[in-house]
Amino acid sequence: MHRLVWLLFVVVVASAGVLQAQDAELDALRARLSGGVLRWGGDAEGGAPYQLRDPEDPKRVIGFEVELADLLAEQLSKRLGKPIRAEFVQYEWVSLQLGLEKNDFDLLISGYEVSAERRNSVRFSRPYFIFAQQLTVRKDEEAIRTLDDCLRRPVGTLSGSAAAELLETVGARDVTGYDDNVGPYLDLDLGRVDAVLLDAPIAVYYASTNPRLKLVEPTFAPGEYAIGMRPADETLAKGVDQALGELMQSGRWQQSLRKWRLWSDQQAALARGDHAEAELKGLGFAADGRPDAALQVLPTEFVNIDLVTAAADSWTFSKYAPLLVSAAGMTILLTVMSMTVAMLIGLLVCVLRLYGPWPARAAALGYVEFFRGVPLLLVLYFLYYGISGEDFQLPAIAAAVIGFGLNYAAYESEIYRSAISAVPRGQWEAARALGMPETMTFRRIIFPQAIRTALGPMTNDLVALFKDTSLVSVIAVRELTKEYLILSRSSLKFVELGLLTAALYLAMSVPLGYLSRWLEARWGEK
Repeated sequence: MHRLVWLLFVVVVASAGVLQAQDAELDALRARLSGGVLRWGGDAEGGAPYQLRDPEDPKRVIGFEVELADLLAEQLSKRLGKPIRAEFVQYEWVSLQLGLEKNDFDLLISGYEVSAERRNSVRFSRPYFIFAQQLTVRKDEEAIRTLDDCLRRPVGTLSGSAAAELLETVGARDVTGYDDNVGPYLDLDLGRVDAVLLDAPIAVYYASTNPRLKLVEPTFAPGEYAIGMRPADETLAKGVDQALGELMQSGRWQQSLRKWRLWSDQQAALARGDHAEAELKGLGFAADGRPDAALQVLPTEFVNIDLVTAAADSWTFSKYAPLLVSAAGMTILLTVMSMTVAMLIGLLVCVLRLYGPWPARAAALGYVEFFRGVPLLLVLYFLYYGISGEDFQLPAIAAAVIGFGLNYAAYESEIYRSAISAVPRGQWEAARALGMPETMTFRRIIFPQAIRTALGPMTNDLVALFKDTSLVSVIAVRELTKEYLILSRSSLKFVELGLLTAALYLAMSVPLGYLSRWLEARWGEK
């Protein structure tokens, strides 16, 4: 009897300890998500079926991983007893890991393949999808039947992907890496490459819908998709793992995969936890995109597999024009702010170089030579990723403005210097004869004349800056060119969207030329 009482006492104490530990974990997770937002990064630029613009509404982002993020937020909301909202952060595929390390988002969900190398710097959740590699060729291609047949042929793939690593491992000699999923298949169709190797879900949505392409069966080299997190984010990692497990056991994740035509024996084995033993039998759909009868769901429940054609048919001018105009607003903002910074710094550098003591002149010359010789893209990368740390985070727009401002200031300073040097020396002597201080002479006589000469080259730089703002997409700023790329690769309306984008750039830049000539004529009359 005493033993039974003692045993019950031990069980009660142990249970109380477990419950207390669980409460502590929940409290830690609540504190971690105190803002009520679960920020996750991905790339909607030609990203079906992961993330892409909705064919019905280009303002929305859809995809099976979008649904995964929403389900995770919903599951975490139930566990924590507070609303959690999933928020998508647009990022270039090749920069996703950098964005995660920089704390631009908390979760990396973008068909991110688990690898031993990535485990060194990224903490992965339990896998949520089993993928395999799919080789695609043109319909009339008969010489390519396996990956070995591609070793001496031009092959396209996604840069930084598991497919790219595989091609490097097997010794493929002519590999072209792309920044999106659409480009490889477009070039394959046009004959620029002879084959494309990418994860099978990508091939389903971009290759199987093209009658001029065919999938080379079977798929091979299986792997896992998992959610990437920062190594130190243990609290969030535990919460995400538990939420993923609950979603798989409840069948809600299964429903989403069925809807996106991605359910298969491998996904079922993954939900059971025995996917390592599963046999690779395909992805549960036919090559032409028709649902496999084994899925046992109505065809009407499936997402339209030809999302690109659906977007091309649905996206009228009234739907995509507002998005491009809005993105043009970001381009204008970046240009005006950056040019203001460039003009102020450029004037300071110019004055130091012309009239400063020799150390200042040497420093000003070094500044000009450095920023004229260093690529602007390198400057943006350094400012946004290089100097970021736990205690300091430079916002993307601020990094863009500072980067453009520092770079263009070198060119502006040379424009000012040449314009000031062009003012006749007699102007200084006349002012000195009248007893005017040199600072007043420069401010009232020399600089007003120089600015008339500098106006034309300054206008050229401003127009160039308008176009160079397209570089900021590498640091997660969505301006006009980036918006065009996302929309065009989601609908293949390259010409139609390109013409509107070009018209917007012209509408912003051409009036500057007229303004410059008007000012030159007006000031020339005085």
